[in-house]
Amino acid sequence: MGWYYYLEDKMATPFKGKCILKRSTSPLLTNEEVEVTEMASADACENEMFVTVKWQGRELDVPLAQIEVIDGDDETREAVEDWHYWIDRGYGF
Repeated sequence: MGWYYYLEDKMATPFKGKCILKRSTSPLLTNEEVEVTEMASADACENEMFVTVKWQGRELDVPLAQIEVIDGDDETREAVEDWHYWIDRGYGF
């Protein structure tokens, strides 16, 4: 759960994000903008990191690997980029 607590501590929410990767398990489309409101629950993040987003009038959890920070502070941007780096290298839990 180290990643979970690192991301929860470093990401300043809410922030504006953009979907950069289409996933069959997520309704987000590439380049769609969302507001990230918080980390998803620790239980939801046992195998992958998820964040809660506002989308079409409701909140849902989507993989953080899909989200790029487009309006957030430097620490938030760095934390999300760290997660993307980890995933892009093929690492897992």
